Amino acid sequence: MASDDLSCEDPVTLAGLLFETAAGLRRVVGTPLERDYALPVQSLEVLIRLVRTPGGQLRMSDLAAQTSLTPSGLTRAIDRLVEAHLVDRLSCAEDRRGAFAALTAEGAERMCVAMSSHSRQLDDLFGRVLDGEERVQLAKLLRRVRDHVNPQASRVTSE
Repeated sequence: MASDDLSCEDPVTLAGLLFETAAGLRRVVGTPLERDYALPVQSLEVLIRLVRTPGGQLRMSDLAAQTSLTPSGLTRAIDRLVEAHLVDRLSCAEDRRGAFAALTAEGAERMCVAMSSHSRQLDDLFGRVLDGEERVQLAKLLRRVRDHVNPQASRVTSE
């Protein structure tokens, strides 16, 4: 079997390709964002989730489900973002044990600038290897796999 051939009978290779691709994307897109915008990759993952959520806030439990961070890693990332004035912790009125992470005005402004550059970089990266139809198909397939292995990741609760 050639290295580019992937049969449906080789799930180990398929999973390996997904993991290798994710690690490569983090490396390729993370370095410029860390360098140019002082946004560490772990913090960026949290900030992107918040920026893409209506109202700019998520329950900590939902944020944990949508990121690759462990609960303690998420707590540390939020602590650093709060210290940097990019995120606030808000208590939940309905559940005193619950908390929200909310993007601050400063966080939203920094992300607006960084996301413009980030989007251009991703357009260039994906445009080199995928056409528009392939991008749509890849997104559909990745969502389907994600929703199966991590159904909490697609749930967004901002209220």
